[in-house]
Amino acid sequence: MTKRPEEVALLAESGRLLASVFGLLDRTSLAGRSTLEIDEMVERFIIDDLQARPASKGQYGYGFVLNSSVNDVVCHGVPSQSVVLRDGDIVNFDITLEKNGYIADSSKTYLVGKVHPAARRLVQATYEAMWMGIRAVRPGARLGDIGWAIERHARRNGYSVVREYCGHGIGREMHEEPQVLHFGKPGTGLPCAKAWSSQSSRCSIAAGAACEPRPTAGRW
Repeated sequence: MTKRPEEVALLAESGRLLASVFGLLDRTSLAGRSTLEIDEMVERFIIDDLQARPASKGQYGYGFVLNSSVNDVVCHGVPSQSVVLRDGDIVNFDITLEKNGYIADSSKTYLVGKVHPAARRLVQATYEAMWMGIRAVRPGARLGDIGWAIERHARRNGYSVVREYCGHGIGREMHEEPQVLHFGKPGTGLPCAKAWSSQSSRCSIAAGAACEPRPTAGRW
């Protein structure tokens, strides 16, 4: 996963464009829109405005531009015309974009209208866990240190972590090594000196902080 300076520059450009996609969503009123409508809006923006490729569409036969995970859906929810966002929902949009052969991958959780305090606490704890993982990335650290930092913060706040999915590297391919688990033991796994050669490569850690909420009935 070592990247040359010119590759880092191309990754940074893809990341800048993807950030503008989330900027579009930031400006969009989500209540009353179906997740499929949002998927179509994002697709038009990536292709027409950014002159880029929505990298998820067609990957492993997937037919959409983004994943939309509403409320108790942990991750990788599929856009649907029948799923309409309403006041009180939380929704995570997971989006990938390719420009000049390099892929950016990120996600963001949105609070729609007046959200229940339990959902707000979940989102805040997840965001904090993401940063705990990022801060664990330093010369001499190992991948197990990152997963441990994420899991420890989640458990301290009363949550568990998802063990079926993990963060991953990006570049010319959607899933590059190394895989970054959401849990781990300090001092185990690859050393970060081998796993990351640049600041931009660390963005894959952002995928590793998805905390699983306590079981609930229906919506929040």
